[in-house]
Amino acid sequence: MMRNTIRAALVLATLTAAAPPPQQVVAARHAGFKKMGAAMKALGDQLKSDAPAKPAMVAAAQTIATTARQQAALFPAGTGPGAGVKTEALPAIWTNRAAFDAQMKALIAESGKLVAVTNGGDVTAIRAQMKATGATCAACHRQFRAED
Repeated sequence: MMRNTIRAALVLATLTAAAPPPQQVVAARHAGFKKMGAAMKALGDQLKSDAPAKPAMVAAAQTIATTARQQAALFPAGTGPGAGVKTEALPAIWTNRAAFDAQMKALIAESGKLVAVTNGGDVTAIRAQMKATGATCAACHRQFRAED
């Protein structure tokens, strides 16, 4: 009996928990993309150096991959331009959700490959995969982000 009461209370709490306000979600996804951009820059800086530091490159690649996985969940309904908050996210994210989700999956896949090649340490392969990952970012920006 007590377990059922606790279980019911947990279900009720989950169902009645308020979603975070749109401005909080937008701020979180903006911060995540800034973090990814900084990690891409750090990785690029390492690749431009005479002696790239593998630990720094691995850390940057892991940041990109981890953040990419988190970003996919930060575009719920009600957090677009119509929510009354400043966002560079275009309405197409919500009107063409299948294409946006496919782009996010591609980013997750490419950033995962980036971690793998960075762990391998082959600078040529890292450069190539960084370029592929960046191209995935750019493709999504063209379709789903308003450029300033």
